[in-house]
Amino acid sequence: MVAQLDSPYRAGSLHHAELRPLLVALQGLRDGNFRSRLDMPDDPFLAELAITFNQVVDRNEHLSGELTRLRTEVARRGRLDERLGPSPGTGGWAVNVAAVNSIVDALVIPMAKATRVLNAVADGDLSKRVDLQEDDRPLRGGLRLMGKAVNRMVDQLALFSGEVTRVAREVGTEGRLGGRAKVQGMSGSWRDVTEAVNAMAGRLTAQVRDIAVVTTAVARGDLTRQVTVEATGELLELKLTVNTMVDQLSSFASEVTRVAREVGTEGQLGGRAEVKGVLGTWKDLTDNVNFMATNLTTQVRSIAQVTTAVANGDLSKKITVDARGEILQLKDTI
Repeated sequence: MVAQLDSPYRAGSLHHAELRPLLVALQGLRDGNFRSRLDMPDDPFLAELAITFNQVVDRNEHLSGELTRLRTEVARRGRLDERLGPSPGTGGWAVNVAAVNSIVDALVIPMAKATRVLNAVADGDLSKRVDLQEDDRPLRGGLRLMGKAVNRMVDQLALFSGEVTRVAREVGTEGRLGGRAKVQGMSGSWRDVTEAVNAMAGRLTAQVRDIAVVTTAVARGDLTRQVTVEATGELLELKLTVNTMVDQLSSFASEVTRVAREVGTEGQLGGRAEVKGVLGTWKDLTDNVNFMATNLTTQVRSIAQVTTAVANGDLSKKITVDARGEILQLKDTI
């Protein structure tokens, strides 16, 4: 329906030539040319048409310019707080501006929330989550999927971090071996890292417990055990050190027992403990045992020589070997 114009001009009073500029400008506006303007004619009615047309073009040009500026600021420069400026028009013009700004808000605000959560994660704060509602309305579509994905990632990070921290505290601080990180629903790299932590804890548990079994056996006098668990690096060095210690203790105990049995039980003097590769206190103990055996051998043999001479009627011999304590008393008595 064509609106009837209240005009002082009669139908047919305007010539085609007078309306031609308006037609050309309207065609340009239709084709997206927001730069064309109508000159002000002398005719009052045509002047009113020109003013109205120019205002329509101004408002279209303003909206187009604002959309271009918003695209540049948001999409290219990443300024998520930019919005369309107010329209010089009212009604549908203002509604269009508000609608575009509302679309930008609906896209940008959830992204900003996700960014805050990700920044918190980067700072080590795993307590933040993306709110899946905006203005009491649930997010939908891709935005909801994005928010849920970020929240799921943070949940997995928090669970993983909590379990690894628990295992590390139990093993490293409290000395409670055998702990394992229990993280359900993990896949990919998260699962690989969890399995690596559990493998490390399990391997360390087996190594420490095996070493503890051997050292406990040594403390109880059992020198037959060896550390057999697989080990590498410094734990391998510890394993070899413990096994070497057990070997040396076993050799030392065996040699001391042999010398003591030969001298004390079998009466075989002159025996010596031979323990290869011992150093430090073990060498001192071995030397002391050998010194004791040698000293005792010298003293007993010297006494035996004198008493044998006496038995043979030779009273000219004396015990000259150095002696102390009860051996000295025996020496003096003889």
